[in-house]
Amino acid sequence: MCGICGLIDFTGSSGPRLARDLGPIVAALGHRGPDGTRVVSDDMTALGACRLAIRGCDSGFQPLVGRGGAVVVCNGEIDNHRQLRRLLGSRGRQVPGTSDVEILPGLYEELGEEFVSRLDGAFALAVWDRRRRQLLLARDRAGERPLFWTRSNGKLGFASEIGALLRIPWLSREIDRPALLEFLRRGYFVAPTTPFSEICKVGPGEVIVVTESAVSRARVWRWGIGEARKRSPSLDELDAVLKRAVRRQTDNDVQYGVFLSGGLDSSLIGSLLAGWGASPPTRAFNLRFSERSFDEGVAARRVADRLGIPLTEVWVRADRFPATLDRLLATSGEPLGDPAWVPTALLAEEAAKTVRVALVGEGADEIFGGYPTYSGIAVAEALARLPPVLRRSIRRAANLWAPSDGKVPISFLLRKLAEGLDLHGLARHRFWTAAVPDPVLIRLGLTELGTVEPEVPEIGGLLDAIQRFDFEMSLAEGLLTKGDRACMLWALELRAPFLDREVLEYAALLRPADRVDGLKTKVLLKRYAKSILPSAIVHARKRGLSVPISRWLRDELRDYARESLSSPRLEGLGIDLRALAGLFADHLERREDHGRALWTLVVVSRWLAVAGEHRTSGESSSVRGGAPVV
Repeated sequence: MCGICGLIDFTGSSGPRLARDLGPIVAALGHRGPDGTRVVSDDMTALGACRLAIRGCDSGFQPLVGRGGAVVVCNGEIDNHRQLRRLLGSRGRQVPGTSDVEILPGLYEELGEEFVSRLDGAFALAVWDRRRRQLLLARDRAGERPLFWTRSNGKLGFASEIGALLRIPWLSREIDRPALLEFLRRGYFVAPTTPFSEICKVGPGEVIVVTESAVSRARVWRWGIGEARKRSPSLDELDAVLKRAVRRQTDNDVQYGVFLSGGLDSSLIGSLLAGWGASPPTRAFNLRFSERSFDEGVAARRVADRLGIPLTEVWVRADRFPATLDRLLATSGEPLGDPAWVPTALLAEEAAKTVRVALVGEGADEIFGGYPTYSGIAVAEALARLPPVLRRSIRRAANLWAPSDGKVPISFLLRKLAEGLDLHGLARHRFWTAAVPDPVLIRLGLTELGTVEPEVPEIGGLLDAIQRFDFEMSLAEGLLTKGDRACMLWALELRAPFLDREVLEYAALLRPADRVDGLKTKVLLKRYAKSILPSAIVHARKRGLSVPISRWLRDELRDYARESLSSPRLEGLGIDLRALAGLFADHLERREDHGRALWTLVVVSRWLAVAGEHRTSGESSSVRGGAPVV
């Protein structure tokens, strides 16, 4: 893992100034790589990297330069680097050192742009081809590692984080209001959009090639759940696939730990580590909450004891949210609506004191069918066929349930189910999972909303389409963003074995009934886990990492939220502050639960403030299509 960046002047007129301009950008990425910084430059380019050494710690210092002149920087890990070394050796290229990334310059010079499809792992990379005067940018299949870029008047810049990219002297800070409105809907940005009109995000599985006169984009991989021919699964085959994935992702030269939530996915990863005889993780890490329904400490302790490793518990308090959120916003340069962003950063801060890598269970819900909304598909489809008068009666009955401060309460699920009855298929799923639902956005005065959902091929059945949507959207752009920005703030690398290429391809072959059967979720994975984990963990109700944000906004964070939600900066986005105050009042008085929506708006308000405080002297920031806000 590293932080990578670069500046290119296709006109060749910048000269030595490029390396000087890259200095602040590299420095802004220092939290991602504390093990050394290096810059390589010429009359057209300056490429830099801050290294976090995980494999081959005594070699592989970046940027890497091939014998044909290709310059490469890579943030991430190449899990199949040994096979690729042998491939290069068969072609007369002996790769020195032991670092996984050292294969990249030679692989590009041998295979050209096609080399990206040969890589397995979690990575974001850039290749400057001096001979062809072109830059290649690429990200891994699932989108585990980030990469952003900007281009203007013959100049180009790229970096691992927007916060670093904003140090480019010639970059405009114009805010992209349509993208921010879409962010309010989802709680995350979908590539290529970002909060800034002149900054783009490289998409998961995407390769972008930029020359002085043209930009070409290609999606080189997409999870094939809708296209794959389904077959009967084998528990022995699943066991072998998962163990190989865990082995690949623990092939490190540094100590590693595991994040234990006490749920099925992370517990399964921890147990697999012990199951195939590897040296166990040095430590497990878990978040604790004083609110009982949100706390999974007892279950995590049970798993840690079973693994025979010490467990470090990190207690989460509301009073740590404001300062931690501001630091995340300032460093990353972008907002994220998930309230769990802050606790994840607190967990990473503690874990980074003893380990450099942490294994997590991310991805299992999306690919094996673990979310409660997947069980709701059949129920909603049946209810949607009822006469309109009956659907209205169901909605009225659901609204009689008082809001609850518990973790994923039945009242919340019933309200969501009832409110989405007039929608169908993927549109209903988007509504269920929205950060700020469209009716709330309209209430706030944002009446010009359009349907700007990115295209996700709806191939296969409805469950296939929804799982692919979650994989490409909420996982890639939301959950993985949360993990990367929170953990790399402390130079802690996350590895997710469920996102290993072989695991993804295996899961795509599963029949719908092996994923979701009525109200049963993750059917095959739970059947497999029964032989490894206690029944209480296998069959525990799905909860995920949640935060008691609804209650905190009424109590500990009430004054903080009130101040943030009354900021005139939100008016610059077209939000009616009086309507927003009414929304907040309804939440405070428990007439409705708007916890997730209000928190997302708090994050946007704080991001606008932090963006203004951290702009360089003489710069101005504006909203495209709206009034200045900072």
